[in-house]
Amino acid sequence: MSNDKFNRFLGDTPGRVLIRLIFLSLIVGIVLAALDFSPLSLIYSVQDFFVRIWNMGFSAIERFGSYFFLGAIVVVPLWFITRLMNWRGR
Repeated sequence: MSNDKFNRFLGDTPGRVLIRLIFLSLIVGIVLAALDFSPLSLIYSVQDFFVRIWNMGFSAIERFGSYFFLGAIVVVPLWFITRLMNWRGR
């Protein structure tokens, strides 16, 4: 019973999943090597992303907040009206 749940979690038997993961890793590795992409460049890209966000400071948060409130001004009343219409129809 426990083995069946484990196989269901993996999607197949462990051996087949391992073979599939090895094959897919090899294909993705070939494609990334052809694009001259390395794991360190990915780490540096993520680090640069967070540094740029940090350097933008609170203007990014302010911009996000203004987009959020602008959308909420439209979405919340429409949601409320549709809830009222559905409630009255019952």
